[in-house]
Amino acid sequence: MHENQIVDSSFSTIINARIENIDIPEWCFSLPEKEYQGCSPAHIAAGFTTSPDGKRMSINVETIGGSLMVQHYIETLGDRHHLVLDSDSDVFTPTGRTTIHVTWELSVKQIDKDRCEFTNRVRSYATEEMMAFLAQQGIPFDLFRSQRQPASIAHNQGETPLFAASIERAANRN
Repeated sequence: MHENQIVDSSFSTIINARIENIDIPEWCFSLPEKEYQGCSPAHIAAGFTTSPDGKRMSINVETIGGSLMVQHYIETLGDRHHLVLDSDSDVFTPTGRTTIHVTWELSVKQIDKDRCEFTNRVRSYATEEMMAFLAQQGIPFDLFRSQRQPASIAHNQGETPLFAASIERAANRN
């Protein structure tokens, strides 16, 4: 485990759609805001833009563990069945603002001709800014990590089947 890793959470579920109809990047970068909001009660807003170097970017706003997060996900791998996004996300806490690095990975594997297994994996890491932020408040990193993990894991567990259902609807429209 990376020494500054906060969480590595992965959940899987079934999508009832043919793998050739699934295009995760297309789904992610065209997801209507209302659909994003319907995938978790913690989801506030979503939008799309490009990074300064022209890569596709998904902007997500949500609350996790009582902290507002603005995620600036840049596409680092964009295959039809495997999407990896990286974000140096802003985190707004009751004691101030800091950043966290999040890697969001979505993938599907074919089970049979009409079904796939969808996996939603989220890994987060404390940035140097976050480590300094915690140190200024006298919060040991291990304590922060142990308190943050349950909220992050519960969030991922809750959104995974709803993301899968949304991807399934998109795939079955194709």
